[in-house]
Amino acid sequence: MNSLNTFQNSGQTTTLETNKVLRNTYTLLSMTLIFSALTAGGAMALKLPHPGLLITFAGYFGLLFLTTKYRNSSLGIGFVFALTGFMGYTLGPILNSYMALANGGQIVMTAMGGTGAIFLGLSGYALTTRKDFSFMGGFLIAGILVAFMAGLGAMIFEIPGLSLAVSSMFILLMAGMILYETSNIIHGGETNYIMATVTLYVSIFNLFTSLLHLLGFMSGDD
Repeated sequence: MNSLNTFQNSGQTTTLETNKVLRNTYTLLSMTLIFSALTAGGAMALKLPHPGLLITFAGYFGLLFLTTKYRNSSLGIGFVFALTGFMGYTLGPILNSYMALANGGQIVMTAMGGTGAIFLGLSGYALTTRKDFSFMGGFLIAGILVAFMAGLGAMIFEIPGLSLAVSSMFILLMAGMILYETSNIIHGGETNYIMATVTLYVSIFNLFTSLLHLLGFMSGDD
């Protein structure tokens, strides 16, 4: 009987911890998305130039490293906002370039709506079905590495067809990452809400920019 009670208490504790991680993750994610939107809007209003590929990579990976290093302290939250704010800033000039097009506003809003629908749909599916998508981990990591290298090649050698293929790959990979990370939280694989927030934010960011690129091409303006 004591063993049964211990098992039940352990299960209840695990459920409470999982719910806490979920709640903290979605709260922090909402705050960082709002902050990122504000920095993007500020960059757009001030018509700031894009920092360029090298500064973007240095800023992203540097802040990601610091966020990971301090993920178990309050400093980690500060670095999460620094990271997402920086990514919002890099997004501002990109949005300005689309808004300058004849139907740019429609493209941006469609990409934004599509991103929101995909994220809510996939998150809701993972949360309600509680399926375990941990088997996707290795495939996603390999896929992201391949897509990242292909994306660099497309930019360096200016190959539009390859760039579109990379955007399509990233849409699928980021959709898979949303399923994977949400499942990871539910099943106790991810217990740090700061890292869970970063993973979901980066997935949403890449999903949005990839949709933006494809929609711009399909409209004949990209």
